[in-house]
Amino acid sequence: MIERAHPELTLKKQAELLSISRSSCYYQPVVPSEKEIHTKHRIDEIYTSWPFYGSRRIAVVLHKEMAISRKTVQKYMREMGLEAIGPKPNLSKRHSQHKIYPYLLRNVTAGHPNHIWGIDITYIRLQGGWMYLVAVLDWFSRFVVSWSLDQRLAVDFVLEAVDQALSYQTPMIWNSDQGSQFTNPRYIERLEDKDIQISMDGRGRALDNVFTERLWRSVKYEEVYLKNYQTPREARTGLQRYLEFYNYQRPHQALSYQTPAEIYFGYQNGLELSQIEMEDSTLF
Repeated sequence: MIERAHPELTLKKQAELLSISRSSCYYQPVVPSEKEIHTKHRIDEIYTSWPFYGSRRIAVVLHKEMAISRKTVQKYMREMGLEAIGPKPNLSKRHSQHKIYPYLLRNVTAGHPNHIWGIDITYIRLQGGWMYLVAVLDWFSRFVVSWSLDQRLAVDFVLEAVDQALSYQTPMIWNSDQGSQFTNPRYIERLEDKDIQISMDGRGRALDNVFTERLWRSVKYEEVYLKNYQTPREARTGLQRYLEFYNYQRPHQALSYQTPAEIYFGYQNGLELSQIEMEDSTLF
């Protein structure tokens, strides 16, 4: 995707054209083995299907397909950012010196667009490796406000999604897990500068960010697993196309079969909640 020796385009210009962080252009990944790639992809599939499985149960499932120890499963899950002892993905451990904010959403329901936004990261598989996807989701409408894709779990690609979202609207409450990207001072400063109330999930509590978890299941079952991306460019193109579809064309049962965009923009244009007829549903 990046041509380091390109005669005319600098790395900075190539990064701008591809809409990726400049720092990722200098990253030289270690090429993983085919076995490691296959194993991590299967862990991702199993975890997406049964997010309450820890390393012990995933190792039992995998042992029917290949020779693998629980210790190897634990190692791979740590590298993928999956918690081994709970259902909540935790794509990086928090820094012990960084401030942790309380969870503000217990018994709170999103009442309108831009009331509550959630941000999260997930693993996106490629044929020869993997990438990471971060997205900002409006909880009321399920509208994906912004997203970013990168090959590393650095904070830069998270900040790209945050900056893009905040250039568009400002929520009242912003929720995340306690990962290092979301306790990073650069991330916190952006939210505090906008006077946003910061909320962070309790450890191991999958339901604290349930709407984003549902988004990840839809993205993987309806796009990633079907397309089997070969390159980062193909993944970026496919995800851009799918998330446009998700926002503007895909009807949601929980939204009375309206699209996220219809709810997000329609409500702002004066629709009453009774007209929207939102359903309290755990389905996608």
